[in-house]
Amino acid sequence: MAQTIALVDDDQNILASVSMALEAEGFKVDTYIDGETALAGLGRQPVDLAILDIKMPRMDGMELLGHIRENSTLPVIFLTSKDEEIDEIAGLRIGADDYIKKPFSQKLLIERIRAVLRRRSQTPESDAPENLVRRGDLTLDPARHVCAWKETEVNLTVTEFLLLQALATHPGHVKSRDQLIDAAYGEHIYIDDRTIDSHIKRLRKKFKQADDEFAHIETLYGIGYRYRGD
Repeated sequence: MAQTIALVDDDQNILASVSMALEAEGFKVDTYIDGETALAGLGRQPVDLAILDIKMPRMDGMELLGHIRENSTLPVIFLTSKDEEIDEIAGLRIGADDYIKKPFSQKLLIERIRAVLRRRSQTPESDAPENLVRRGDLTLDPARHVCAWKETEVNLTVTEFLLLQALATHPGHVKSRDQLIDAAYGEHIYIDDRTIDSHIKRLRKKFKQADDEFAHIETLYGIGYRYRGD
């Protein structure tokens, strides 16, 4: 069954050209001209992944992502312009999985889409208890994409889950940003170091909402991050 992509952009040329490229790759595409229309459409017709432009009339991509994240971990890729560095980092902090700068190659976009969907679908071969990651008050269930802290569920995006899994699987071990990029995005994908930093900040914020004393993700300045083993 074809996977469905929501493409949200106020540029009709992008909607037309990207839709054709995605459909040629076997995807079904729902297009929206602004965030407000997209929000209503997504409520009626769920999709497998959303591609959001940041700058749009009526409701921009940032606001739309905020609404999506109120009750969904839907994978989201942002489209950003060259001068929107602050916006793209803010977008990652509120829960985007990836971003691509305009102008972009359709081949790159399709590679990123497949990477995010592949990460989303990665599950162990069975739901056996040994596939669970338990570290003190933390429980990660990769098979169901469920994370819990002190029995309180913490909703994580695909990228956030994979980053936390990479850290918590080897508590006390330092993971460099490059290692975390490979864990969350796969090899041969270039991502700026600040992207990882933004995802880590988002992770910490979510856990602090569940437990104000959470401090298990440690920064080793100039080196990387580690999950505290106690």
